Amino acid sequence: MSDPSVQHQQARPAVPVLHEQRLDEVLGAAPERGRARYRPRHVGMVWRSKVFRAGAVIVALLLCGLVILALVREQTGPEGFLVGLGLAVLPVPLLMAAFRWLDRVEPGPWRNLIFSFAWGACAAALVAIIANSFATRWIATATADPASADTLGATVIAPVVEESAKAAAVLLIFLFRRREFSGVVDGIVVAGFTATGFAFTENILYLGNAFGEDQQLGSSGFASVTAGTFFVRIVMSPFAHPLFTVLTGLGFGFAAVSARRHRVRRIALPVLGLLLAMGLHALWNGSAAFGPYGFYAVYGIVMVPAFGLVTWLAIWSRQRELRTLAAELPAYAAAGWLTPAEPSALSSMRARGMARDLARHWQQDRARGRAAARTVAEYESFATSLAGLRRRARHGAVGPDFGARERELLHHLWQRRDIAAPALTHAAHLTGTGPRPQPPLPYGQAHPQPYGNGYGYGGGGYGYGGPAPQAYPTPHPYGSTPQTHRRPPQ
Repeated sequence: MSDPSVQHQQARPAVPVLHEQRLDEVLGAAPERGRARYRPRHVGMVWRSKVFRAGAVIVALLLCGLVILALVREQTGPEGFLVGLGLAVLPVPLLMAAFRWLDRVEPGPWRNLIFSFAWGACAAALVAIIANSFATRWIATATADPASADTLGATVIAPVVEESAKAAAVLLIFLFRRREFSGVVDGIVVAGFTATGFAFTENILYLGNAFGEDQQLGSSGFASVTAGTFFVRIVMSPFAHPLFTVLTGLGFGFAAVSARRHRVRRIALPVLGLLLAMGLHALWNGSAAFGPYGFYAVYGIVMVPAFGLVTWLAIWSRQRELRTLAAELPAYAAAGWLTPAEPSALSSMRARGMARDLARHWQQDRARGRAAARTVAEYESFATSLAGLRRRARHGAVGPDFGARERELLHHLWQRRDIAAPALTHAAHLTGTGPRPQPPLPYGQAHPQPYGNGYGYGGGGYGYGGPAPQAYPTPHPYGSTPQTHRRPPQ
């Protein structure tokens, strides 16, 4: 007598095997609903608890925030603090929106981004203020030359301290949120949010001090120190700190996609990115030493081209993620986990957005529509993670939990496919990104099957030589799509 649980598990498609793996290294099917999440074994200690660690991080950042708030308010005064806060907050939404747009292909969790911003605004800023002040006073005392101490502190001490403090946030997420730090785009986004938070606090300090100086001098309008500081820091160079720290994030991002056997490269790349960030920061801070036009020369010759290069690299990395979807997901479509049109739809931002809109419009009320759109968005995110995981596996950049992680992602896709697959399939047809239909062949002939002997390794159809899955019937015929986006497939 057969075991019904075994039949239930075998009814799902088989997991496609990587080319680099031996044919007998089959990863198995997705876990059951009760085992949807892969949880590595942890030692039963208090500090291993997620709640304890999250609480400790929040408390530490709150304490840093209170201390930095008191220090900045003490230096700027109450009125200067309010003016600086109101002006410094202006570029923050634009920078955060730009980095979040870059992360649309595989959006990282907001908790990581909020942590990065809070680290930059509180912890990194506090370390920078204390360390820079202490180092500058020590140099002034040792050399008896306060002017040279300020110059040396700005060009040497500040870049080293500030970039190291900001890089700590990238390092922490790289180490403790490794699943959510999978490539170059993740490094850019995490570093950008960290630097945006740091620049926010620093701008409050600079603009608040400028306002206090204007009050003492009685100046106002466009000729005031506040207006000049606002123009330089908010209008001309809001991207300065993000640009510096993004170089560090690039180093961690390239290390994330490097093979695990290249240990020297995985360590050297983040260090190289940090050194480049320090060097560019030092050049920016020391531009005033190059003469009256040194600032504008460094801005036009170095900063603008560097910003353009990093922007191009970020967009190229984003497009590379989409190309990875088109290259890696067809193996899962051939195995039966995805419909034939889904890899093309998932590799097109236009089709992905249209699929979310379709899922929303196909529902009868707004609440269900929002839930359906959210389900499609989650499906797209899991599919992107799956494609990236498979690509890293080809390059030897995954750990021993690759199989468990792959099964977990496939399980999440399977749970959402009833809503997401019809929407993505129809979006692929509407946008023209789906596969072209093959011409009919003479009677008795069949089209050649793709990699994996049809739908998976080891047999025809679904699974290991078995029939199409009956335990998970699809609610809509994927082969046909409606002619309008206002009605769900029948």
